[in-house]
Amino acid sequence: MSKGRANGVTRGDLRRNARKARLRALVPAAHAVAGLDLGEKKQALVVTGADGLVLARRSPRVTVHGLGAVLDWAVEQARAAGFPGLAVACEPTGSRWMVVQELCARRGLAMVCVQPLVSHVAREQQDLTGDKTDEGDCVLIARLARELHCYEPEKLEGLWADLREAGRCRAQVITRATAAKQLIRDKLGLAAPALLAASSEPLDSATWLASLEVVLDRCGGDPAGVAGMGYEAFAAQVASRVGGWGGKRAGPTAGKLFAALAGRTGVAVPARRAALRRARHGLEDLKAARARRAQVEAEMTGLLDELGIDTARICEIPGLTPAGLAAILAETGDLRRYDSSSSVVKHSGMSPARNESAAFHGKTRVSRRGRPALRLAAWRATWAVLRHCDVLAAKHTALTSRDGEGKLAGAQARVACAASLLRWIYALTVHGTRWDPRIAAGELGHHHAMAA
Repeated sequence: MSKGRANGVTRGDLRRNARKARLRALVPAAHAVAGLDLGEKKQALVVTGADGLVLARRSPRVTVHGLGAVLDWAVEQARAAGFPGLAVACEPTGSRWMVVQELCARRGLAMVCVQPLVSHVAREQQDLTGDKTDEGDCVLIARLARELHCYEPEKLEGLWADLREAGRCRAQVITRATAAKQLIRDKLGLAAPALLAASSEPLDSATWLASLEVVLDRCGGDPAGVAGMGYEAFAAQVASRVGGWGGKRAGPTAGKLFAALAGRTGVAVPARRAALRRARHGLEDLKAARARRAQVEAEMTGLLDELGIDTARICEIPGLTPAGLAAILAETGDLRRYDSSSSVVKHSGMSPARNESAAFHGKTRVSRRGRPALRLAAWRATWAVLRHCDVLAAKHTALTSRDGEGKLAGAQARVACAASLLRWIYALTVHGTRWDPRIAAGELGHHHAMAA
C-alpha cells in the first residue's frame, strides 16, 4: 500500500531505496572496486574500474592475515588509474572475511560482502558453463559489488561477539544432549525396555535419570542384579545423585524403576551387556552436556544484563526464557540495526516466499534464506512459548484449522508462530514497550502500547 502517496511508492520501496543509498555510499560509482576470493593459503585479488574493466590483479600465496600489503598495493593501483578511492568486496568465507574487515577498517576502506549464492547464480548467467576459478570469481565478486548485489557485513564487537559465541556453544551442547538422549532410548529399548516404561517422560525426569545412573553403574549387564541391594539402599543412592541432574529430591519414579528391574524382556545377555555399557556412555554424555548448557546459559543471561537488555520485561512473553531470548539475540545482534521487524524475519529465512504471476498463484513457502542459526534458535524457543502463551497457541490453532488452501500443516504453522515471536521480541526491544496480549493478538493497534 502507498499510504496516501500520489506516486504509489510503498514503505517497502522506500526502505529498499534507503538500503541502496547506503550501499552506494560504500561503493561509490566513481571509485574502483577490489574483488577478493579468499582461500586458506592463497588469495585472488583484482582491481576493477568502470564497467568492470580489470586494472590490475594479483594472486599472493599468503594467508588472509597477510593481505594488508596487498590491499595497500590495490589502493595504489586504483589511484594510478585516476580513481579517488577503493572499495573492497569479498564472499563471507568461513571467518576469513572478518580479518579482511579489520584490515580494511585500519586503512579507512569500505568493505561489502557478496553472498555465495548470488555469486553462484551470476557465474552460470555469465557464460552458462558454470566454470569456476579463483581468478575468475574475484572479477565476478567485484562486478556484483559495483552493481550493489551485496550487503554491508555486521561488525560484532565486545559483548555482542561474546554473546554470539556463547549462543553457538549452547546450540552445539543442545545437539549433543539430543544425540545422547536418542542413544539412551535406543539402547534401553533394545536391552531393558521395562526401564523406559517406568516414567512417562523418562529422559526429562531427574529422578529417573539418577535411578538409571545407579542401575548402569552397578548392573554389570543384568539390571535384575541391582534388585538384590534392596529398595532402601537403592533409594538412598538415587537421593544422593538426583541433585546432579537438577532435582531437589527423589520422587516415586525411583520405586517404579526399581520394580521394573526384575523384567527380563530384552536381548540375550552378551548383547545386553554391550548395549547397557553404551547406554551408560550416553548417560555420561547427557550429564556433561546438561551441566555445560547450564553454565553457558548463565553466561548468556549475564551478558544480556551487561548489554543493558531488559530481560525481565521482554520475557513477559509467556514461555520465553532468558536463555531462549539470549540465544535469539546472539544471532540477530543488536536489533536496533534492523529497519523493521520484517527485516528480522527475513534475516532468519522465515519470511514467506510467494510464487505468483498474473492469475497464477502458486504455493507460498518460507524463503529459508538468511541465518540458519537464528532460524534454529527461534524454532526452539517457539515450542516453549506455544505451551504457555495463549495468543500464539490460538494463532497455531487458527492456522491449522482453516478450510481450503489456507490451511497449514503443523510444522508450517509453527514457523509462522516463530516469525511472530521474532516480531514481538523486536517490538519489545526496540520500542521499549511491554507485553500486551491484546496488541499481540491484533485486538488493539500498536499505538496503544504502554511505554516501559
